[in-house]
Amino acid sequence: MAAMAVAAGFAIPAAMATPAAAAPQPVRFIYVANTQSDSVSVIDTATSKVTTTIPVGRNPLEIAISPNGARAYVTNQGSDTVSVINTATNKVTATIPVDDYPLGIVVSPRGTRLYVTNTQSDSVSVINTATNKVTTIIPVGHHPFRVAISPNGTRAYVTNQDSDSVSVINTATNKVTTTIPVGHHPFGVAISPNGTRAYVTNQDSDTVSVINTATNKVTTTIPVGHHPFRVAISPNGTNAYVTNLDSDTVLVIDTATSVIIATIAVGRNPFGVAISPDGTRVYVTNLSADSVSVIDTAANKVTATISVGDGPFGIAAGRAVHWSRASTKVRQA
Repeated sequence: MAAMAVAAGFAIPAAMATPAAAAPQPVRFIYVANTQSDSVSVIDTATSKVTTTIPVGRNPLEIAISPNGARAYVTNQGSDTVSVINTATNKVTATIPVDDYPLGIVVSPRGTRLYVTNTQSDSVSVINTATNKVTTIIPVGHHPFRVAISPNGTRAYVTNQDSDSVSVINTATNKVTTTIPVGHHPFGVAISPNGTRAYVTNQDSDTVSVINTATNKVTTTIPVGHHPFRVAISPNGTNAYVTNLDSDTVLVIDTATSVIIATIAVGRNPFGVAISPDGTRVYVTNLSADSVSVIDTAANKVTATISVGDGPFGIAAGRAVHWSRASTKVRQA
């Protein structure tokens, strides 16, 4: 039921220098967009329980967390808005109008900009997070779905579902500099931690395209399960996790060899995927099961299944916070 409703809703680098730091700390909370409940579920990872449900706009789809963890940003497809959530209070503090059918969202590494794909406007809205205002609208390909940003923040990568391409945006100029042909109906995109590779799921080719970001060329095409939608890369860059909507599985790809090393059964119609900053857990939304599967990455086994709202879609686990050895101040990765 949830899967059908969502489908009908669609018109369907050098890495930043990391401060001297201790290992990333596990996140405490996971945020899940429930597209049919018009809400966000907040999961306590210590108990695997939903602690709070936050009302947002109509048909929330994707979530991004600010680098300092203080804000969660939610795209509301049915309201043409982005909800801004204060994660300390779990309250919506601002609602930002954008263009038609916002879907994908990413925060810049410094936390100063949001990039939002507008599926029906064939554009990306750039939002200043200090003012919560749209400052620029960038034309891209037909039906842009997901967006990812390079670790150094200089490039944004946008999947254009009906153009079978990825638009590369120079974030200094807010201009598309390159368009890369990929497979049929690309959806998800993720960038490796060192910024050298972009991974794109092609939902109607049943493949993942691997792009060399230095040349903007596809170097490898990996056959995966039926209807791959989202992809996430482990913090150490060694594994890619791909949700296969119609196979009810998550595939684990060894990024060094581009070989599938594990197939993990999850709930019905897995969609969103997020990884804890310490890399020990993967969280997967099961669109038609109204649940989140928790995967232990050491064993590649589901260790918990958490009930959430109706039609869970996007999911975010936040980013790591590092402590400098030379200072007691918190610094962003």
